[in-house]
Amino acid sequence: MNTAATTTTDDHADSHDHEHHDPRLAHHFDSHQQQFDTGKLGIWLFLVTEVLFFSGLFGFYAVYRSLHPEVFLYASQFLDTVLGAANTVVLLFSSLTMAWGVRCAQLGQTRGLMVCLVVTLACAAIFLGVKSFEYTEKA
Repeated sequence: MNTAATTTTDDHADSHDHEHHDPRLAHHFDSHQQQFDTGKLGIWLFLVTEVLFFSGLFGFYAVYRSLHPEVFLYASQFLDTVLGAANTVVLLFSSLTMAWGVRCAQLGQTRGLMVCLVVTLACAAIFLGVKSFEYTEKA
């Protein structure tokens, strides 16, 4: 058997030794710095796509609103600011509880994770309840 092949095979086996693997380092990264840099790049790419998407969305809204102000004036009569504000608070709170749930999962806190998931699901039910009330009221 070739010595180079034996060495390569042995090195490969050692590189996948899971007993000495840092649990905070994902298996497909070589170092914590590489993992951090990749995550940072991913966040920046996500933010760029969000800025592009919402720039187009708000740009379209501004153009359409300036071309047809009467449509927006008419439609505003059917909006309920109290229910809209309540739904906004529910959505923000559910985002917070979901983020807490992710953190609890990262820390291995099963009870905290379950509480956060139940609260997030309750927020979803409240949101859908408010929406169904809004739409049945307008039908």
